Amino acid sequence: MAGTPSRPSDERSPRKEALARFLAAASGATSVEITRFERLQGGSVAENWALDASFWGGSMAGEARLVLRTPSPTRLASSLSPAAQFAILKAAFAAGVTVPEPLFASGEEGPLGKPFFIMRRVEGTAGAQQITRDPRIEAASDRIAETLGRELARIHRIRPPRADLSFLPPYDEVAAERQIAGFRASLDRHGAPRPVLEWAMAWLERHVPPLVPAVLCHHDFRTGNYMLEGTRLTGILDWEFAGWGDPHEDIGWFCSKGWRFARLDREAGGIADRAPFYRGYEAEGEGAVDPARVRFWEVLASVRWAMLALEQSDRYMKGGEKNLDLALTGRRATECELELLMLLDPGGYA
Repeated sequence: MAGTPSRPSDERSPRKEALARFLAAASGATSVEITRFERLQGGSVAENWALDASFWGGSMAGEARLVLRTPSPTRLASSLSPAAQFAILKAAFAAGVTVPEPLFASGEEGPLGKPFFIMRRVEGTAGAQQITRDPRIEAASDRIAETLGRELARIHRIRPPRADLSFLPPYDEVAAERQIAGFRASLDRHGAPRPVLEWAMAWLERHVPPLVPAVLCHHDFRTGNYMLEGTRLTGILDWEFAGWGDPHEDIGWFCSKGWRFARLDREAGGIADRAPFYRGYEAEGEGAVDPARVRFWEVLASVRWAMLALEQSDRYMKGGEKNLDLALTGRRATECELELLMLLDPGGYA
């Protein structure tokens, strides 16, 4: 990067000092000074830290605006390790997906005593309420939805087998039947009765679609997990649930009501109708969107989101992680149940 940083300061905390040494070794710099290292708001599954640094020499010479990502104290069992997320981010970056550039990764033996990875920081906002309320985005909503459809199709071009992604479970271990069985087992462990979720799982078991060739699914592709600077997409974020799957999983997740925020009437992520999102996806040559398969995965999305909400609330209620956002997330399970009742209304659907 252009520009010559001023001389490093000697006033550094031990953690910054260790992290600066790590960055110097990873980049080949003779010296690194960290000028900012602070926790960013949001993120219940992982911690994100803004990291500004000055590099003297090496591959990063100059000033750099970075993000360090590391697990939260009590991470979800289904979330990937930082090393796995880093590998997936590298695969997506190489495939032309709009993601922050992945730079460095470290294990538990590194400067923080826990694993992390570092990527370039992209500009914009990921705030879902802001995005779905912003009048500037309103005027460009169809174009943004089409762009997101194209981005999702690029993700889905990544297909097994991939030696760099060999840590991901085989598709037949994470297909719909296995997911439903896993949710049933989780609900049994949760203990509290949730009859709507039981009913929805029974419907899903009767309507599992035939398998299709697997693709890399983001598994949390939604409003709130991409960055917009104005109306320009700057990055797809939060890859901790990625894995092989049916491409319609991501489409159904993006269109499910739980992720429409301030605009429940806009079925594509709360920003547009489905048509431009589908159009962008199909324009990238990844095949036609099948509405019947999307509906199945939308139902499964509401079940999955309900189970995630219960797991998040359990982190607060049972795990001792005193974060009010986790506690409040638990109420979303009831919202998902209401959506399931509407999706599976026998009078409205065959």
